[in-house]
Amino acid sequence: MSDSILQRSVTTAVARNLTTTTKTNPKMMSITPRWLLSQLPWVQVTGGTYRVNRTKRELSKAERIEIDITGAGATFQPESLRSVPLFSQLPEALLTRMTARFKSEEVSLGNKLVVEGEERNKFFIIAQGQVEVLSKGAHGSDLRIALLTEGEYFGETELVTDRSSEVTVRTITPCVFLSLSRKDLDSILGELPSLNDEFKRAVDEHLELLSTVNRYGERNIDLVSGFAENIEIPETFVDYSATPREYSLSSIQTVVRVHTRVSDLYNNPHDQLAEQMRLTIEGIKERQEWELINSRKFGLLHSADPSMRISTRYGTPTPDDLDELLALVWKKPAFFLAHPKAIAAFGRECTWRGVPPQTVNLFGTQVITWRGVPLIPTDKLEIKSRFSSNQWLGTTSIILVRVGEADQGVVGLHQNGIPGEILPSLSARLMKTDNLGVASYLLSLYFSLAVLTDDALAVLENVEVGFYHDYEHRKAKAK
Repeated sequence: MSDSILQRSVTTAVARNLTTTTKTNPKMMSITPRWLLSQLPWVQVTGGTYRVNRTKRELSKAERIEIDITGAGATFQPESLRSVPLFSQLPEALLTRMTARFKSEEVSLGNKLVVEGEERNKFFIIAQGQVEVLSKGAHGSDLRIALLTEGEYFGETELVTDRSSEVTVRTITPCVFLSLSRKDLDSILGELPSLNDEFKRAVDEHLELLSTVNRYGERNIDLVSGFAENIEIPETFVDYSATPREYSLSSIQTVVRVHTRVSDLYNNPHDQLAEQMRLTIEGIKERQEWELINSRKFGLLHSADPSMRISTRYGTPTPDDLDELLALVWKKPAFFLAHPKAIAAFGRECTWRGVPPQTVNLFGTQVITWRGVPLIPTDKLEIKSRFSSNQWLGTTSIILVRVGEADQGVVGLHQNGIPGEILPSLSARLMKTDNLGVASYLLSLYFSLAVLTDDALAVLENVEVGFYHDYEHRKAKAK
């Protein structure tokens, strides 16, 4: 019947051919707010290199030992033992023999490897798993003072002295350890009397050095205070590091190709060349933020000192964990940096405890805070998961930073005023137009990041994002 109805006017389907369609510019889902770029203070690096001068560190820094896990078991390179300050000055021949004597041990959950007040002359390196370090508080209860994970170690002092342990160490996951006993060490030293003397000298020098440095490994500044008279005023000076770290500006580059026929004829209502440039620059900026977090040379995740890395106590990010971060970066903490799912997991923990976090208006949107410090979301802190297609499960990290040169914090590095600059430290140059009429434009962004002191950056590791609480009222309904 509808086919027999006469057309009485022009149809909308035909009429819209005469209208001017309203169009948006191209949208791209990979664009994020990139709040890290706006929150970092940027320092002009005129010569392309930024040198961070520090005071001299007398005591070598404790580093994590790199463990290689293969089908044959867990191993490490002899040179890696220098990551242990006590062994940093030992001769290579002795380090090689010590490495060969390490034995692999598998330990189940809940076993005590070291007991406070007892002698256990054994050095442990964690190859897999986690342990907790406990100490009896003033009221006699066991207090967890640290969590140790892969690459960390304990028992080195007890290995070379006869003192009893000051802590208890207990596994909280099934673990694999590489261990060296006092008996095996004595056997090594007995085989080479010359190395025995060098070993004792290195250990004695290290223990003596401990009494002359502060907790940062810097030599104490000799001072005198009080009201007593006729006291000789000590002389002192502050030495500088002979090998300061230098940061060279990194670069992100690409070539944008646009056919001149397109840019000549199809520019209304949107400029084709401008849109190609805009979308490419968005991609460059996204990659810049990823590099600032993940670059192995200067990224935040890899720049954190081992002493400024902690693990979650129970997997999920709790208020206690974030408080531990704040206790590490306690001098003017600026902001946390976390994946949105990590922030959601933290919010669930706060809700479960009945302490919902406050929010603050930042960048024109509401952002969760903890103790007044905002948790800035970024998807560049990636989630590690066994299931590549499911990002609701897995672990990530949460970062806390202090920023600014004046506060010895974290700063971004760039160089303004470069040739062809269209944005700070970002240039665009016409390279050529080929025989097919395609124009090529080179886009270059120069940047880096510097951590001025170790205590400006802390990382909370092993953050589980997929745990949800089952509340009591839900359990009651299920019954």
